[in-house]
Amino acid sequence: MSQLRIATFNLLHGQPLAADGALLPFPPEPTDPTAAAALLAEAVAALDADVLALQEVDRYQPRSGLVDQAAVAARAMGAADWRFAAALHGRPAPVSGWLRDTSAAGFRVYGPAEADSAAEPPSYGTALLTRLPVRHWRARRFPPAPFGLPLRVAGRRGLTQVPDEPRAALAAVLEGDRGPFTAVATHLSFVPGWNVAQLAGIRRWIADLPRPYLLLGDFNLVGAVPRTVLGGAAVVDGVTRAPRRGRRRTAQAAAPLRETAAALGQGPARPVGPGSADGPADGDLGATRVRSSRRRLRDLREARRTRLDRAGRDRPRIRRSPRRQAREGLQGWRDLARTPTYPSHRPTVQFDHVLAVGLRPVAVGAALTPRTPISDHRPLLVHVDL
Repeated sequence: MSQLRIATFNLLHGQPLAADGALLPFPPEPTDPTAAAALLAEAVAALDADVLALQEVDRYQPRSGLVDQAAVAARAMGAADWRFAAALHGRPAPVSGWLRDTSAAGFRVYGPAEADSAAEPPSYGTALLTRLPVRHWRARRFPPAPFGLPLRVAGRRGLTQVPDEPRAALAAVLEGDRGPFTAVATHLSFVPGWNVAQLAGIRRWIADLPRPYLLLGDFNLVGAVPRTVLGGAAVVDGVTRAPRRGRRRTAQAAAPLRETAAALGQGPARPVGPGSADGPADGDLGATRVRSSRRRLRDLREARRTRLDRAGRDRPRIRRSPRRQAREGLQGWRDLARTPTYPSHRPTVQFDHVLAVGLRPVAVGAALTPRTPISDHRPLLVHVDL
């Protein structure tokens, strides 16, 4: 059984922090990109991940030493392939938000071919790196919410009004020892509701890719919310994909219900007059109807039982293979690790998740959240047998 190290890490653009969470000077040498990349390379190499999702990644930003951080991380972990999806091009605004670079139109994705190509404008986004062979890459961008929220920002006291920003997601179909599987990296909005819609959109976006699915990233969602959203999206997809079959079954099921309603006296009844040839007098009418309804109900039940017995004898018995039984035993979307990752100096909340579907519980090993010299998030590392 092949054990892989699957990790997600919000870099905070490689910002180093003191032991108490205070910001340290960065970049240490503004004119030396090597010094700015050293701490990032050290943190990534220590994870020794086979699949790594990175959020808040800078590409040629002055604040992080004009470094292509995705390329630095790829070299540090020995990645065979990687992609960086630029959620936006531009530079951070003085207080919060971004000053957009209008020369870079459209959604751009960079890889090994564009590594260390400083001619591109500065950008910021999400990356997915892997040591495994990649069959297929896919990327998309989500627009920002139309409003922001007051948030705690590293290095500032109190709350700062922060506008939302575009978000990016990357998906890769990877070649494992037992066949292909899909890994997804993303960073969702901090706006409640907006991030839930983005997560449900990712679930539909990867529906045609091979399972198992591994969904990695900073979701800005806590507890059971992410796996509940993904499970609900799967249920909705299943209902909307087969409306005709559902209508036929509903119509077929409605007929015996109408018959049962009539048998219980809930359907239309023919009026019966006193002393008429069609029925008894008023005094016996109620008791007669009850007895008649009970007889009809017994007849309907007996007829239904007969049909079911006959169908059971005629239906061929299907012998489930061990592989199919194993698939049926798989659970739905679930967190592979439930441990706080934020803030890094004293973790109390889990914003960073590794979610999966299509894996047996025995395939999930130990989870780690090591302290690194950078970022206000701790990386989340999970051992998975694929």
